[in-house]
Amino acid sequence: MKQFKVVLVGCGAMSKEWIRVALEIPKLELVGLVDLFPENARTRATEFKLENVQIGSSLSEMLEKTKADVVFDVSIPDAHYDVALEAFKHGAHVLGEKPLADNLARAIEMVNAAQNAKLTHSVMQNRRFDPNILQVKQFLESGQIGAVTTVNSDFFIGAHFGGFRDSMAHVLLLDMAIHTFDQARFMTGCDPLNVYCLEFNPKDSWYAQGSSAHCIFEMTNGVVFNYRGSWCSEGFHTTWESDWRIIGTRGTLRWDGGEDSRAQIVSETGGFLSKHSETNLPKLEQQIATGHEGLIRDFISNLEQQTAQATPSSDNIKSLAMVFAAIESAETRQRVEVRWA
Repeated sequence: MKQFKVVLVGCGAMSKEWIRVALEIPKLELVGLVDLFPENARTRATEFKLENVQIGSSLSEMLEKTKADVVFDVSIPDAHYDVALEAFKHGAHVLGEKPLADNLARAIEMVNAAQNAKLTHSVMQNRRFDPNILQVKQFLESGQIGAVTTVNSDFFIGAHFGGFRDSMAHVLLLDMAIHTFDQARFMTGCDPLNVYCLEFNPKDSWYAQGSSAHCIFEMTNGVVFNYRGSWCSEGFHTTWESDWRIIGTRGTLRWDGGEDSRAQIVSETGGFLSKHSETNLPKLEQQIATGHEGLIRDFISNLEQQTAQATPSSDNIKSLAMVFAAIESAETRQRVEVRWA
């Protein structure tokens, strides 16, 4: 059984989940923890009783010492570019937290660098391992509601984070919307073409800017994707996975982002209103690891088998491009083409 030596970069709160999962996978050997403040790395090493792990503040030096095969990038978004390029220089594959990069130009460079180095670069888009999302995707692929024409998602949560988000520009689009955008792409198999976005901040908002947005995306296969979202909406919260209505040529699927997913399918036509039969979506037959654990396990398994990754940067960049195109549209009040190359 091949073992992969792993260096983890960025030892903040999110690193706990990455370390927990890594220690449960026999194929992984956690050999190094890197943080600009080494005391953060020492805290994690003590917390998880990592007696043999090396501690450092320089990724380059750590990779030289450990000859690691894989870098787990749990650093801040502004650092993802430097971490990935340094890892590729040392021949290491990368699995990193979202977003892929802090701007599209850097994201494109990172994708090209990974491909030129013939190394794997994937992004922690963990909702792709949510069984409810997989259930919706599987049902849509069955064709029971016909060809998808329209996708509507609502995201409404009054989230009182405090801290940096309160003063962040484009806070909803930059920090949250990529999850919903990526879900729409994943479930339908469609890619974005262009977008018109209206971003606004309601008068009762506790955010400085951009707490709410409405986006209309034109997608491939003639699909229109409508996104309505807010982080300062009090009452009747949706789930974090949004509330969905997906319309096809022979029916509609509704999913509340949780356990309630059902479809109405045309059973008889000819009258003023067609008749419909209603069905609950079938559950997945196979139990899967979810969230971060599911994606980390998939990443390592596909490295070992040299098979396609679930969330390669070359695909995830399309979801990131949706975010930056929406921001550009919000700023210019114009429809904007979605580009990722």
